[in-house]
Amino acid sequence: MLLKPMMNALMGLYFAFDNFGMAVVALTVLISVVSLPLMLPSLKSAEKMRELQPQLDKLKKKWAGNKEKLARAQMDFYKEKGINPAGGCLPQILRLVVLIAMYSVFQKVMSAQTGGDFGPVKELLYSVFQLPEGFQINLKFLGMDLAKPDLWHLGKIPLPGILLSGAAAAQFLSGKMMMPATSKKEEGKKEGEGGDMMTMMQNQSLYMMPLMTLLFGYTFPAGLILYWLTMSLVMAGQQALLKKK
Repeated sequence: MLLKPMMNALMGLYFAFDNFGMAVVALTVLISVVSLPLMLPSLKSAEKMRELQPQLDKLKKKWAGNKEKLARAQMDFYKEKGINPAGGCLPQILRLVVLIAMYSVFQKVMSAQTGGDFGPVKELLYSVFQLPEGFQINLKFLGMDLAKPDLWHLGKIPLPGILLSGAAAAQFLSGKMMMPATSKKEEGKKEGEGGDMMTMMQNQSLYMMPLMTLLFGYTFPAGLILYWLTMSLVMAGQQALLKKK
């Protein structure tokens, strides 16, 4: 469902900028703007969770050692405050859905560029776009080939390049800004000591997502990593603006 409009948007922006990297960045910003009405409630919910964290900490202290009553008290608290504790998952899910669609778009463009046959790409384009015979896309951006993974080699050891390292760092920053504010003492609690399951899941996601970004980045084309980096930075900016307001 997303493949056709995203392909047309990407190609349209490529013709506008005559630069594939700039087209990816512009498309990412455009997606962020279009999806903001869907994301805003989740971002607000995450920020509200941060503000109410001290009250949640009191519940944990009150019901320490009784997981069942703690869970019930937390759910009653979320209901009273009008918070969906799973609402913060929507941004991550939406990002993954768009990432899959972007990956499909990139695969078709890269295959067409390598094989010299843009027929599959033309089939997805609206009639307003006409690709001339022998059409080729310039995939160079900041001195790198966006069709290849963003890696540099230390001898025979492949290491993350600047885009891939930046994407992982931006992913961590974005996730950190959406984390509820917890004290050092609370962060050190183990599950058996009455810690908040939702907070623990968020803590795991905070480190797992950047790690997955690095691992997948070893095989994903740099153009896709450029999308992920831009999206993470935009989300961090949106969260910062929301906190400021």
